Amino acid sequence: MKSTSATSTSAARSSTAATRAGQLAGRLRVKDDESPWSAAEIKEVRAILLEEIEVHRQELELAEQELDDLLRASSDGAGDDQADAGAKTAERVHEIALAANSRAGLAQAEHALEQLEAGTYGICENCGNPIGKLRLQARPRATLCMTCQEKQARH
Repeated sequence: MKSTSATSTSAARSSTAATRAGQLAGRLRVKDDESPWSAAEIKEVRAILLEEIEVHRQELELAEQELDDLLRASSDGAGDDQADAGAKTAERVHEIALAANSRAGLAQAEHALEQLEAGTYGICENCGNPIGKLRLQARPRATLCMTCQEKQARH
């Protein structure tokens, strides 16, 4: 059972988060044909980003631990034939790629959360136009509008 002070602290945090979300809702830009962000939508996006940050941190920690284990194990590879050495190299490359992907996802989610807190969330980093609520609700880490994203994907 929660203590009274723990309950009141939790309630105060919720109230502060709700107030902050309400303040941000009026400041964030949207496309002309979209309704403004609501405090509930802001809270939902923040929760998704915080969850993504935690997941990426855990994935990164696991991938780095696996890579560390592989590097330690590879030092005693005396006598390995070429197939064994190749398999160990492929496994290391795979773990390096997993760590890099987790690190990139973590950076993107943290950047999006920083933008949300700063009131600049949802603005395309390339052209400065609104990204669009639907796109951000589908991909909260998006930093480019669809037009700029398509241009970048072509190049």
